[in-house]
Amino acid sequence: MPPADTGASVTDRAAASPQSSTDSSSSVAPTDPESDKLRPGGPGYRRMSFALFAAGVATFALLYSTQALLPAISADLDVAPDQASWTVSAATFGLALGVIPLSALSERFGRRTMMTASLTVAAVIALLVPFAPSLGTLIALRAVQGVALAGLPASAMAFLAEEVRAKALVGAIGLFVAGNSIGGMSGRIVTGWVAQAWGWRAALGAVGVLAVVCAVAFRLLVPRARHFVPRAVGPRTLARTLGGHLADPLLRRLYAIGALFMTVFGAVYTVIGYRLVSEPFDLPQGIVGSIFVIYLVGTVSSAAAGTLVGRMGRRGALYLAVGTTTAGLLLTLSSSIGAVLAGLVLITAGFFAGHAVASSSVSRTAKTARAQASALYQCAYYIGSSLGGALGAAAFHAAGWSGTVLLGLAAMAGAVGITLYATRRAMTERRLLSLGKAA
Repeated sequence: MPPADTGASVTDRAAASPQSSTDSSSSVAPTDPESDKLRPGGPGYRRMSFALFAAGVATFALLYSTQALLPAISADLDVAPDQASWTVSAATFGLALGVIPLSALSERFGRRTMMTASLTVAAVIALLVPFAPSLGTLIALRAVQGVALAGLPASAMAFLAEEVRAKALVGAIGLFVAGNSIGGMSGRIVTGWVAQAWGWRAALGAVGVLAVVCAVAFRLLVPRARHFVPRAVGPRTLARTLGGHLADPLLRRLYAIGALFMTVFGAVYTVIGYRLVSEPFDLPQGIVGSIFVIYLVGTVSSAAAGTLVGRMGRRGALYLAVGTTTAGLLLTLSSSIGAVLAGLVLITAGFFAGHAVASSSVSRTAKTARAQASALYQCAYYIGSSLGGALGAAAFHAAGWSGTVLLGLAAMAGAVGITLYATRRAMTERRLLSLGKAA
């Protein structure tokens, strides 16, 4: 018996029904397979957009709930930055570990069911996190929370790819990513000010309440899946599917680019709080949390990713994202708070644009098993976040902010190298194709 949130499309049902003998001589006009999918302005699209936006808000608010609080956690629990940073890296690493198996389960139980279950479990854990008695317990709870959240990102990408018209896919994914940026911003702002007044434990409790509200809103708004067909995915089938995606050179490049962008972002935003509460800035915790209002820039740049790709192409948009992020990293080396903030704006804009372009390209490139293709991207993406947070904190501990910036520049150099390789390969293929036609 199929899950309650699944169902074949109208065209699928029509194709499965045999024609009656009286219609055997009549011609049947071909049906557009995209005709009953969600489109901007169409029925259900707005509900879907709000539901996935709420899911994105909860995902990033929970996943990075301790990031703005790291200086306070370090002071209260008497631990170094590289130790406290594991409260962030454990969650992202847990998500990276869980995203592939949970995406496989979504093939059987449905994207909608998996997203609902992930949000619910993660929100419940969020209400327990503030009561962690030690750093070890806090890290363990955060790791479990990351695994719980793992069912959401890949399922969301697959849900959109199945339910939204292809021409609107980049924009729809951009809205989901925009929800990520709002969640990252609101979670950090709320935790910053609440921590300044009542401490970091109360701040984490406030994020838990926000997550519960978002989970309820998501379940009430998300439309029923119309194009999902359930299928069991065994270990051998899963391994074969993942191997097929990893054998695709374009998908491999997109996975690497996502990981490198997230390495920069994870490093910068894990460490920036330590820099801003120290000399020469000496900012209070509430102001440091408010710095994350810069995430609004990411909301705009991710939502505009579709327009960028339309004007510049995928590789052109990636070059722009890399250049913007690199310029931002260099600006943050200044001892002027204005320059640092401008640098954070550029880093945030570049990161979210690059992420939206890469993630939507994965969804369009994979023709089958999209949940697993997106899961591999999310796995690479959050491994990049974990490494960025851990290595960025270690670099800061060893060499100060310049060490963190150097790590980010190295990651962007890698992204440029991958994109240049893809550009040259595409030019070579076009040249060979033109020579073949001429011959």
